[in-house]
Amino acid sequence: MVEIDLDEETDRWQWRCPAGHRSWEPTNYHFWCAQCARSNDTDAEPEFEELRNVRTDETFERDEVELVRGSESYESLRGGRA
Repeated sequence: MVEIDLDEETDRWQWRCPAGHRSWEPTNYHFWCAQCARSNDTDAEPEFEELRNVRTDETFERDEVELVRGSESYESLRGGRA
């Protein structure tokens, strides 16, 4: 399990969508990328299951990622899983 602090810009920006963008957001049980959604590239998928850490070049599935805001888990703030 890996933790990403959504309020910490430097922590969040080391994570990228499969196309390499930093404009991802968590959704129900996957991730969504704004740049991929706006792209004219038909191969760009705005919804995806995996984030890539550019520092370590590791990828993590959505269920392996714990999202937090400061000291609170994202799940507890939203009343469920993001």
